[in-house]
Amino acid sequence: MNNNKLGGVIAAIPTPVNEAGDPMIDVFLTHAKWALGNGCDGLNVLGTTGEANSLSIEKRMQVMSAAAQHLDQSVLMVGTGTPDYETTEKLTLYAAELGYAGALILPPYYYKPIRDDALYNWFARLVAAVSETDIKLYLYNFPAMTGIRFSVALLMRLATDFPDKIVGIKDSSGDLAYCRDIVNRVSGFSVFPSSETTLPTAHAEGYAGCISATVNLTAPVSQLAWQNRNEAVTATFAQRLKDLREGISATPLIPSIKYLLARRHEETAWCALRPPLQRLADQDRHDLDAVFELLKTQTQLSL
Repeated sequence: MNNNKLGGVIAAIPTPVNEAGDPMIDVFLTHAKWALGNGCDGLNVLGTTGEANSLSIEKRMQVMSAAAQHLDQSVLMVGTGTPDYETTEKLTLYAAELGYAGALILPPYYYKPIRDDALYNWFARLVAAVSETDIKLYLYNFPAMTGIRFSVALLMRLATDFPDKIVGIKDSSGDLAYCRDIVNRVSGFSVFPSSETTLPTAHAEGYAGCISATVNLTAPVSQLAWQNRNEAVTATFAQRLKDLREGISATPLIPSIKYLLARRHEETAWCALRPPLQRLADQDRHDLDAVFELLKTQTQLSL
């Protein structure tokens, strides 16, 4: 059994699509390779930023297959969680077959409220289904979207009972007190906040890194922040990342990232979105043009 776990600077990578909504694999791979070559330690394919829940299972499997074929599977995580168990199992087993290091799994989010025992049983069933594979399972805590927050008590139970399978969590709630509580109470669990602004103090806080949408653009300086151990320069990295993150996320996040990637790669295809997402307003694009100039300056700097 492979015991390697993911860590470091991980980009939640977008999925480029054409006007018909079909994935554009060549465009996807070009950016994926850029990200891995410019500061990313790993990629989260088909997460929220990847518009996974707006894609059919067939289109998801198409992207999964292409990424695994052309990229290093040992640094790849893929979103496989859906409201129904069978699709989640199918996608997770497919990810394991393709050699993905990890699967990032939303809770079954439609029927609420849902008790910890029910969530435990759902994940225990999934663990049993993938028990003969090497894939690791990471929980995806995003209560703003799912309406479900993984309790720390549940995480302790899952980590204790399935230590070789359920190995970490991505938290997109932005609640760093929650992240610190998990670090302190769930031994050996990999905790990934969803913002690279946590990287300057990640080692001190006990985080495994970050999984972030904006890392698609801030990867070079994010990696410098992750490697940093010198407290004297921590504040500098923290301010750079704060400025970049705030600038990008001041407008609708996924369309903004795609717009900025269109500019970075000089590829207009990045601007297309799956419904129900919409293209940016003129003012948003104008504001992001200024952010792009800041990105060009800040991501070229080093200490």
